Amino acid sequence: MTTASAQSAAFFTPVRIPLDPELVEIRHYLHAHPERSFKEFETSKYLAAQLRDHGVEVMDLPKPLETGVIGLIHGTANGSDAKGPRVGLRADIDGLPVREETGLPYASVNDGVMHACGHDFHMTGLLGAAFWLAAHRDRFAGTVKIVFQPAEELGEGARRCIEAGVADDLDAIVGTHNNPNYAPGEVAVGVEPMMAGCVKFRVTLHATGTHAGYPHKGTGPIEALASMILSLQTIVSRNISPFHAVVLSITEVHGGDVWNVVPAEAGFQGTVRFFDRADQEIVQRRFRDEVESTARAYGINADIDWNVLQQPLVGDPKLSQILADDVHAYAKLRPIRPSMAGEDFEEFSNRIPVAFAFIGSNGEPGCPDWHSPNFIGLDGAIEPAVNFYANAALRLLSELA
Repeated sequence: MTTASAQSAAFFTPVRIPLDPELVEIRHYLHAHPERSFKEFETSKYLAAQLRDHGVEVMDLPKPLETGVIGLIHGTANGSDAKGPRVGLRADIDGLPVREETGLPYASVNDGVMHACGHDFHMTGLLGAAFWLAAHRDRFAGTVKIVFQPAEELGEGARRCIEAGVADDLDAIVGTHNNPNYAPGEVAVGVEPMMAGCVKFRVTLHATGTHAGYPHKGTGPIEALASMILSLQTIVSRNISPFHAVVLSITEVHGGDVWNVVPAEAGFQGTVRFFDRADQEIVQRRFRDEVESTARAYGINADIDWNVLQQPLVGDPKLSQILADDVHAYAKLRPIRPSMAGEDFEEFSNRIPVAFAFIGSNGEPGCPDWHSPNFIGLDGAIEPAVNFYANAALRLLSELA
């Protein structure tokens, strides 16, 4: 920390907020009522009602947002509720197209949709922090903006919020993600990369279809597709340092729908995960070379759609270290174990400083991870999430002042 940070740290004491049983009920309700990305209408109404019931001002939703909730809590420590820095606290709110198989008594009642990534925890933790901050305005100066963000799972929600101006008046913003690889009561926050950059790619092959008995009269794409998939698996192993974490996965293949016809079109899609932007550029260049050269060899054409959904998520070094120093007051600080999952919270870092934490949500050996129909997060994760959000707001407002 800088000298100024060390001095302000001497005057800041983290709070420890006990678990409110109401939050367990809220979490169970949210878990049972998930909604898909950009369709979180009932979730948004519920969140807004909870905020209003606890004295939080709810803002009109700025365009182009149609779902999500924005709340404001003004501190009164300096005798004014309109002065001072402004810090954002963000939680994502969307569920996944997964049919739940946990057997929990509060399992999803919306068939084919599940909070399989634990966004019900994120919402509950942020609600709990908002309730406490609204009831203790005299403990801080400045403003806390509560941001319930839609559509994280599509990788588009944070960008939509930024386009709507949500971050324009903020000095910093804080986010969290539950992590079943840590136990409840454990928190990981720091200066290391936390979540991977994410690429979504799609390749469409255009050929000349023909009768399966006369393959020489066409230029079928199936053989080319198979060759491409095999050759693409060598990109990471032969072009990226073994000390760098990069993953290239083919996740969907399609081509043809009749047993005796060589199709005129086929394709595949998948993802690349990375922690170094230079590695992503290498993979992208080699990917294009492999696909285009193979297509030429088979006499067909290839269209490549390469979409960088997110860059790697790395918290601001100063803010992240400051928040890590406070964790001991309410949880166990653990080392960051980077995740190959992506997080569109990273988008905010292009505008303002960000800090991010993993909140332990299970910790049992072999427990199902994110996006599994058997994913189970434990209620013990709620209290550390509330404490991290609330203390992050108090500490950053103090630092920024």
